[in-house]
Amino acid sequence: MLQYVLKRLGIAILVAVTVSMITFSMIYLSGDPAIALAGETATQEDIQNIRRVYGYDQPIVVQYANWLWNALQGDFGQSHYLKKPVADVIFERLPTTMLLGACALIFALVLSIPLGVVAAVRPNSLIDRIALTIAVVGQAMPSFWFALTMMLWLGIYWRLLPISGTASWANFVMPSIALGYYITPAVMRLTRAGMLEVLSSDYIRTARAKGLRPMTVLFKHALRNAIIPVVSLAAVQFGFMLGGSIVIETIFAVNGLGFLAWESIQRADLPMMQAIVLVLSFFYIILTFLADMLNAWLDPRIRVM
Repeated sequence: MLQYVLKRLGIAILVAVTVSMITFSMIYLSGDPAIALAGETATQEDIQNIRRVYGYDQPIVVQYANWLWNALQGDFGQSHYLKKPVADVIFERLPTTMLLGACALIFALVLSIPLGVVAAVRPNSLIDRIALTIAVVGQAMPSFWFALTMMLWLGIYWRLLPISGTASWANFVMPSIALGYYITPAVMRLTRAGMLEVLSSDYIRTARAKGLRPMTVLFKHALRNAIIPVVSLAAVQFGFMLGGSIVIETIFAVNGLGFLAWESIQRADLPMMQAIVLVLSFFYIILTFLADMLNAWLDPRIRVM
């Protein structure tokens, strides 16, 4: 197990270093950052002063090393627009995005796993067709359109839920459904496929032949093995939802990290954009690593791969 953990940890560190390099290079994608900060009317002397103040006159390797060292200590610099430390702004908004992502993931799992299990137990039945219909609709329907539709009916016409803000738990209902429904089809189809494969296995037939209760066979023996790929998918999708919440947070004016990313893009606030990409990428890497560890605990055969 230790060898497996070290191998996965090494891969995670390599991915994290690669992501940090790509994130650091963002500041040079639009050209010379000193010129961008100085503005169109700046003189050459002003540009040189900005290069000296922000360290842009140093070799690129030194700039990257300094930036990475500061980032590892939680120092992402200062926002060019807000004139505040980037880390303070990010960690002020991060809990809102984490809460939204967690609610969306719970909604997706609560809806998709039972549907996938029931659809596998009764293939080609009415419930199976309903589950497949939900999957097809979820894959075909853009999340922003679904969000706007819910906002129109539940928020404006029927006035059941608030359409913006984060004042109470009710503000998170529509964003969580809109964000969670996007990953529901993938989780449901994977659960159904895994259960169909497991239910036809020899050890399931043996368990039934021993006279075990159907619920014991279904949940203790079948679902535990079928759920392994779902764990990996759920972790990856949770990381994806944290990064992909920019559209949903913007539509519902949820004051989280996604909305902050949209504001930073509009303001061309490069330090803020860099930090958001780096933080969300690290969350994605950590969640994938934890999913690998959980899968190894659920299925010991994975540890020898």
